[in-house]
Amino acid sequence: MNLLNRPWTACWVMLLAWQVAAGAEDSTRDCQIGIYRLSDTTVLDIAPSDAGRLRWRRLDGTSGALTRNDDGTWRSTRGWTDRPDGKRVSFSSCDKGEIRFGGLDGKRIPLSVSDVRFDSGDTALAGRLLMPRGWKPVPIVVLVHGSENMSARDFYALQRLFPAAGIGAFVYDKRGTGDSGGQYTQNYEVLAQDAVAAVREAQRLAGSRAGRIGFQGSSQGGWVAPLAATMTSVDFIIVGYGLAVSPVEEDREAMVLDMTRHGFGPDVVKQALEIADATEAILVSHFTSGFDRLAAVRAKYEHEPWFKYVHGNYSFLMLQLSEADVRERGPKLARGIIPHYDPMPVLRSLDTPQLWILGEDDIDAPVEETLRRLRALAADGKPIDIAVFPHAEHGLLEYEVAADGTRLSTRNPQGYFTMMQDFILKGRLIGAYGRSRLSLSAR
Repeated sequence: MNLLNRPWTACWVMLLAWQVAAGAEDSTRDCQIGIYRLSDTTVLDIAPSDAGRLRWRRLDGTSGALTRNDDGTWRSTRGWTDRPDGKRVSFSSCDKGEIRFGGLDGKRIPLSVSDVRFDSGDTALAGRLLMPRGWKPVPIVVLVHGSENMSARDFYALQRLFPAAGIGAFVYDKRGTGDSGGQYTQNYEVLAQDAVAAVREAQRLAGSRAGRIGFQGSSQGGWVAPLAATMTSVDFIIVGYGLAVSPVEEDREAMVLDMTRHGFGPDVVKQALEIADATEAILVSHFTSGFDRLAAVRAKYEHEPWFKYVHGNYSFLMLQLSEADVRERGPKLARGIIPHYDPMPVLRSLDTPQLWILGEDDIDAPVEETLRRLRALAADGKPIDIAVFPHAEHGLLEYEVAADGTRLSTRNPQGYFTMMQDFILKGRLIGAYGRSRLSLSAR
């Protein structure tokens, strides 16, 4: 969705053989990276983060950043706030694979890991299949990335959280990122073909252990995963904070929300949408024209009290940077994008069970119209289950509001991870999942 990098993206390196996860991670980055079972039986994931830090996540949605102390221990901060949460963390030597987390002892959960290069058309992609240990068939989920331009094999904690719950996970670097070849693109048709190739490779590597298989796509992956499902047979689709509208509609809806949530009325909304019209023209031209029109509308409104609240989606990039920077960076960030891509024909054509998980307070990708469309599809008999988490924004992140009005992400909602696990393992949702509001199809 958002063309700007999200704060939790980064990159991995590739391995080339089946091995226990501990061995795989020892030869890449810090050997602390992995999935652990704590003494209270809960699961804890440790992933790389920015500036030499690590990030921990638990299945209940809590998370924090770890910064190393001079004595080799690590201190934790709450969510993405940089506020200490009182947890102290230490790791054993790499060969032991042990952790001490907030007073609890833990041991690394061994996983079977296969790193591979596979082809999508004439492009070689870098992928990884992580499986729970054993011989029995298990369902497999292929993780379809968002618009980030860094390696999914580094930051995607789901690649370990799912196998810890008995689910295989296939993660791959999108083309032009990490160790994958090709050119970075936001062309959903090309990315859908890559996702199809990933399904084939996951099934090949898993062999007789491959059970049900499907997609989990976040953000931009909400356009890509359903499209890929029209090109290959899968058993389920999970979309996290995706949309059933086009990129242009997303930007306009975000801009309307920018105005209304700050208390401005229809007249101001109409004026703000003149900015959306101007930025849309630039996007459609592939950043080659329309800059005079944007400059004119900016000069017209930049001193209005509402102008400082205009964000939109891709419009934010164009308003923050100079024309020269937009001309240079825009084509790279939005390479291949289909501005008026309509996902509805794809969604109408699918009979694959889908779970859509949305944050009610998403200001990057507002959910109102998407919810209306999804509910209409479900009413028409499409097997679409919908979960909406209150007080959650893009990324399915709960937040606090700082004194200056900015949002500080604190955690994922309770029930978010278990909801996805149940849908994959059992084919349906069972019971309640935190504070989410569920709309279940009649299948």
